[in-house]
Amino acid sequence: MSASPPTEWTSQLRRGALELCVLGILRAEASYGYEIVATLGKLGPLAANENTVYPLLRRLKNDAQLETFIVESPSGPPRQYYRLTSQGRRRLQALEKEWTELARAVELSLSNGGGS
Repeated sequence: MSASPPTEWTSQLRRGALELCVLGILRAEASYGYEIVATLGKLGPLAANENTVYPLLRRLKNDAQLETFIVESPSGPPRQYYRLTSQGRRRLQALEKEWTELARAVELSLSNGGGS
């Protein structure tokens, strides 16, 4: 996806959604940091660099939403993989619900002025 540089509004919105997106990426399978950065990079406005993603991963791990394990890499040093814990899965479900409600409210306000 080719995207124009984000506005400040987009940057603020993205910062708020990044936790949800990282947890969503890790829902199906474990992944390592650079792979998560690359996945977000393919999603246009969600692109985030390592200086944004790695602190988020550390925070999620400290909050017991992620756990890590090491896997030997065929090309370089071992990689630290991240996977959701049961607490992380619950957090993802809660954030998905909040996101759905927020997106629905935004859509309603844009489509008919919030019902007025």
